[in-house]
Amino acid sequence: MTTVVPTSEEDPALSVVRFTSELSWSDAGPEVAEQQVSRLCVEAQECMVRNRWLDLTSLMLTSADIVFSNSKVSEKDTRHNSYISIIRHFFSSALDLECIFTVICNLVTKSESPDEELEMAKLICAKIIQQPSDKPVLRLKILFNLYNLLDNVYCRFYVYMKALNLAMSGKVTEHIIPSCKKIDSFLKEWNLEVRDQRELFLCVANALKDSKSSAKDSFKFLTRYLATFSGEDAYIMGEAKDEAARTIIEFVKAPDMFQCDLLDMPAVAQLEKDAKYALVYQLLKIFLTQRLDAYLEFQAVNSALLKSYGLVHEDCIAKMRMISLVDLASHESGRIPYTLIKDTLRASLQIDDDEVELWVVKALTSKLIACKMDQMNQVVLVSSCTERVFGRQQWQVLRTKLGTWRDNIANVINTIQANKITEDSSQAVQGLMIR
Repeated sequence: MTTVVPTSEEDPALSVVRFTSELSWSDAGPEVAEQQVSRLCVEAQECMVRNRWLDLTSLMLTSADIVFSNSKVSEKDTRHNSYISIIRHFFSSALDLECIFTVICNLVTKSESPDEELEMAKLICAKIIQQPSDKPVLRLKILFNLYNLLDNVYCRFYVYMKALNLAMSGKVTEHIIPSCKKIDSFLKEWNLEVRDQRELFLCVANALKDSKSSAKDSFKFLTRYLATFSGEDAYIMGEAKDEAARTIIEFVKAPDMFQCDLLDMPAVAQLEKDAKYALVYQLLKIFLTQRLDAYLEFQAVNSALLKSYGLVHEDCIAKMRMISLVDLASHESGRIPYTLIKDTLRASLQIDDDEVELWVVKALTSKLIACKMDQMNQVVLVSSCTERVFGRQQWQVLRTKLGTWRDNIANVINTIQANKITEDSSQAVQGLMIR
């Protein structure tokens, strides 16, 4: 966080008002400029005396646009007014721009109420986010400086949202992505209502979506956004339809995502009978509950729909083959014959034994299944596999397995204790015999 250190007797805020007003009125001539600069300085002093910090913020921001102006100085300015050229060059550097806005942002620390602090933050943000493509990194830095100066937690949330939108508009999301990893700690601090959480999750998902390394994180925030609609009425739930469809498409597109809980979400379930998105919901159901043959039937009828969403048929086949192999692993009692794999993974061409093993290895390296291949007997021996969905049925299976595991452990303990008693008795008898 930047700290304002006074270097002269004049208040830093008054110095900023004086310099920015001189820049603003520089082309009006010396007499007019001097008069306007004096007027603005007097007005600023009056605001400080009367603790009208919101008015002072507004006054300072009125002339602040000049500090974001182009750093180049025309030959005419240099020839006719070297003083103005020097001033413009001075304020054009990133460091000086940051210093000026540091003084302006520092005014929020003098606010006398949370409402006034919020209004001051809104004024500053409105000025900063104008022209986001011009010096976007510097504008982000100023916003984060403002964030650190704020006491009101809702003000912090407000400024962070503006920073997210600025990063996206200015195409500098790489500078804000690291902060997205702290969202859970921010949520604890901000204590947001559901609607604000909803806005935050969607904004973060949008900020992350263009980063290849953050694609999974973007999907997670989309699902968190959809989860906030649980318990809402049909009217409010309808707001989520577009994003629910988008989340489904993102899941289908992702080559390394094979499991999700979208089917259990009310915001997604509403698409099942929706006139616009019913087929998208059907596609999700195929990828989470069915096999390759079901997808091929769907694609034959809805190829134009898939293309409209940017889905590549070959990529979908590759993903469905992996998913179908996992489904086989979960339903074939741990033994999958090569012939069954061939029949399941066949699309339009025959699959030979080498290709069967290739797909098994792909599933193995993706940690979808744990298995061994018995090439002699043409069988895949599966020890465990990933579930595509984890609902009530999967929880019940897990409960049964844990119960069996608990009983087996109890039997082992009992056996060990029984053997120990027998061993102790034998040793006691041997001791008596020796005596």
